[in-house]
Amino acid sequence: MYEAKNFERLLGTPGFSDVLLRNHFTLYEGYVSNTNKLIEMLKTAEAGTPQWSELKRRFGWEWSGMRLHEFYFDNMIKGGSTLDKKNIFAKKIEEDFGSCEAWEKDFRATGAMRGIGWAILARDTETGRLFNVWINEHDVGHLAGATIILVMDVFEHAFALDYGIKRADYISVFWNAIDWKVVTARFVAGK
Repeated sequence: MYEAKNFERLLGTPGFSDVLLRNHFTLYEGYVSNTNKLIEMLKTAEAGTPQWSELKRRFGWEWSGMRLHEFYFDNMIKGGSTLDKKNIFAKKIEEDFGSCEAWEKDFRATGAMRGIGWAILARDTETGRLFNVWINEHDVGHLAGATIILVMDVFEHAFALDYGIKRADYISVFWNAIDWKVVTARFVAGK
């Protein structure tokens, strides 16, 4: 069974109210709980039935919601950090996007797209190529076989309480809370 991780270390992060963060943690805990419930329900459901099929479909939604939130909270740190533009990760960004600034502009624009979902920096495990992608509804838009490097939640629950419909303001605050050591470590581990 999966256990919800504790992300209270993020309370007090500039630009994120504690109420917003606590609400978000509770939402995440729901994904963990529902993932566990579905695992148990699938043990006794009759394979091939419509009920079993719907449980299988729902499992991807709940599991991906759980994991994407863990990636998101894990790649944040109170006060943020600075990307070392001389490390191997920054060099790969420059190779694939032309510059770190061009990559950042593209990532922010991905997150600012209309709709609900996630902005993700993913790495193709076959070629090593980096892509900024949009994941819709947790389970639609993942690049098969890609490694997740950076995650930004752009569902309204991630920002609306503090920023209303000003998604760009939230994206700027999120950018200032990224833990580049974690993001770089994901890149290095995904080689």
